[in-house]
Amino acid sequence: MRGGSVMSGKIRVLVAEPGKPCQAREVEDELKALQALVGGSIEVVTSSAEDIAIVCNEEGKLCGLPPNRPLLGPSGQPYDILCGTFFITGVQGESFASLTDEQIGRFSSMYDGMMLRTAEPQEKRPEKKKGGVDHER
Repeated sequence: MRGGSVMSGKIRVLVAEPGKPCQAREVEDELKALQALVGGSIEVVTSSAEDIAIVCNEEGKLCGLPPNRPLLGPSGQPYDILCGTFFITGVQGESFASLTDEQIGRFSSMYDGMMLRTAEPQEKRPEKKKGGVDHER
């Protein structure tokens, strides 16, 4: 599967950035624009019978990009974590295509409810003094 159809133009995709709600965007359907969107080489992670694909940075985990959202298997159970920005696009044959309004609404609702939040580092608590008393008199 590749970006860039014979008739180059824009496609409507759903972009998921770490820690932010999903956003529908029109993007150029050409490789460099799609790579810029995910911050590196693109990888099609999954596609479904409904002609959609999830596209992410193929080295997102290796580069230490922030965790974004879970990747769901056919049963709807999470089996991996997508790191960094990814997008959902329609698929038509061997090319990417625009998502429908219905798909954008459905996937936006689904993925906005799965945002991962990283834990904030907790302040280091003072160690207890010997004897179990942690206050001064």
